[in-house]
Amino acid sequence: MIERVATGLPTREPARTLETAPFWDAIAQGRFVLPHCEECGEHFWYPRRFCPYCSSTSIAWPDVSGRGTVYSFTIIRKGQGPYKDVGPYVLAIVELEEGPRLMTNVAATDPETVHVGQAVRVVLDPAGDTDAIFRFVPA
Repeated sequence: MIERVATGLPTREPARTLETAPFWDAIAQGRFVLPHCEECGEHFWYPRRFCPYCSSTSIAWPDVSGRGTVYSFTIIRKGQGPYKDVGPYVLAIVELEEGPRLMTNVAATDPETVHVGQAVRVVLDPAGDTDAIFRFVPA
């Protein structure tokens, strides 16, 4: 079960589609999954009905580690919309142990301590009454 952490960053309930429903359903259960091609063996991100590597439609949704490293990041000092009063915060590309890279927030007590190559782990940030979204924190 993935730890639930209120990061203080704005959240909203996720928009489920046919392609993303298995991902968000797992998140609601406290699990972190990635689409995985049963033909070529690759994990990939973003969720879709076919493998971007071999075009197979044999897609499974196994649990993954939720661990990764910061591949790239920026510190946003003045956000817009719901983020306008929460800066500074970190917007990052995290490379997961399983290979895919995804855009997310790294919720660090001090954004200035985030660095490329830093180990991070996934947490679930509550969104609405029953949902959550994923974010990362320093490992």
